[in-house]
Amino acid sequence: MEAIKHFTERDIDRIIEMAWEDRTPFEAIVFQFNLSDAEVIALMRAKLSEKSFKRWRRRVSGRKTKHAKLRIDDVVRFKCSRQKAISNNHIAKR
Repeated sequence: MEAIKHFTERDIDRIIEMAWEDRTPFEAIVFQFNLSDAEVIALMRAKLSEKSFKRWRRRVSGRKTKHAKLRIDDVVRFKCSRQKAISNNHIAKR
């Protein structure tokens, strides 16, 4: 998979973490890592065991919080209001 070759292991771990999170939409992964939904799915298929991948796909399929277009209009951010500030996947310094 050529799309993930330029990512560090830390980046890949973060992408997988974001993909598993209920409240993180795929658009946040596109914004931070420039990976489409299909590329995220391919990365998950490559990096997870088959059982874990199938569990993840069942979990996110049809989940309204994983797609910005399906979310309620009140939610306009990628992260929780209590989460540390993140800018392009770099934690902001105080």
